[in-house]
Amino acid sequence: MTEQTAFTGRNGPLEGLVVVEAGQLIAGPFCGQLLGDMGATVIKLEPPGAGDPMRQWGQGAPVWWEVIARNKKSVSLNLRKPEGQEIARKLIAGADIFIENFRPGTVEGWGLGPDRLHALNPRLIMVRMSGYGQNGPYAQRAGFGGIGEAMGGWRAIVGEPDRPPSRMGVSIGDTLAATYGCMGALAALRARDLVGKGQVVDSALYEAVLQAMESLIPEYVVTGQARKRSGAILPGIAPSNVYPCRDGEYLIGANGDRVFRRLCEAMGRPALADDPRYATHAARGERQTELDELIADWTRTLTVDELEALMLEHGVPAGRIYGPADMLQDPHFAAREAIVSFPDHPRWPGLKMQGAFPKFSQTPGGARSHAPQTVGEHNAEILGGRLGLDAAALEKLSAAGVI
Repeated sequence: MTEQTAFTGRNGPLEGLVVVEAGQLIAGPFCGQLLGDMGATVIKLEPPGAGDPMRQWGQGAPVWWEVIARNKKSVSLNLRKPEGQEIARKLIAGADIFIENFRPGTVEGWGLGPDRLHALNPRLIMVRMSGYGQNGPYAQRAGFGGIGEAMGGWRAIVGEPDRPPSRMGVSIGDTLAATYGCMGALAALRARDLVGKGQVVDSALYEAVLQAMESLIPEYVVTGQARKRSGAILPGIAPSNVYPCRDGEYLIGANGDRVFRRLCEAMGRPALADDPRYATHAARGERQTELDELIADWTRTLTVDELEALMLEHGVPAGRIYGPADMLQDPHFAAREAIVSFPDHPRWPGLKMQGAFPKFSQTPGGARSHAPQTVGEHNAEILGGRLGLDAAALEKLSAAGVI
């Protein structure tokens, strides 16, 4: 089921695809954001009234919504009412992808489960995100991103070794599950091209985190040892750390033999690269703390600018620790359009945010429109244009609390 317009690629590689997003908070909406950034038409279903709680989220200003809801059309719809469920089914019948991130069984109770929807639209791809997946003994448990990070192994290894587990400063469990959900949807689209049928994509928060845990499981199976919290370093990977300068901090990653040799040359101590204590990857790992202290004694004598110039001269992977102010003034971010602006934003003129990613050479995506400013902003456009409901019908539905 695609839009009735020819594909041009000007709006991204998914131009013409229709997505109905019924999720709230982060995982479902971030999956919808990714698909929308790549050109899909995303119809965002929100509860009438307050809408998605993400409208209120953000530190200092509720602008998170502006990122996660860009390129979307807002339709207010009460999915707990039979009339709202019927409208949702009609919208999904004309869609390619349906996203939901409610507790397993919830949408089945609304008549929006895969059996019912595939009977209406056999080509539908249903992306389901939940804490623990759609089956298994924990399926019915409530699960947010942090819980998935804990169960998936992330929290156990993040933080200082003498302190409780820490967390990353972003909702990484949710965004990983959403990213895998998006990847699954794209793979399911390819399979649909081959077999003509849609399917269910099941993305569990804890399993999405588990996928990013590198060799955690096989290391334990082979050695009996589990990775521990190690602060700013990866044990045995040296030198790779943030080092102090006279006026700040700087990250250097020189753990490969050849790169380490170039770092030693930059330090004016080329003999260190042949010193048996540091000459190999294993030797540097065994003396990680000692080596970090040696490098820090040198970096403390330099400014960040001076250290960066040396790293560039000698081809050592290194970089500044960026905050938003650094990103906004960096010419590389500007050259790649990593940050985009909405000069005519109705609430925050000139609002800036991260751009669409990844980049496409022939069919670039992008942030084509700002987030809906009101709940149900596109009711007339979507419910009228797609389902043929006139103003009187919409008014009646509104009065009944359906939209």
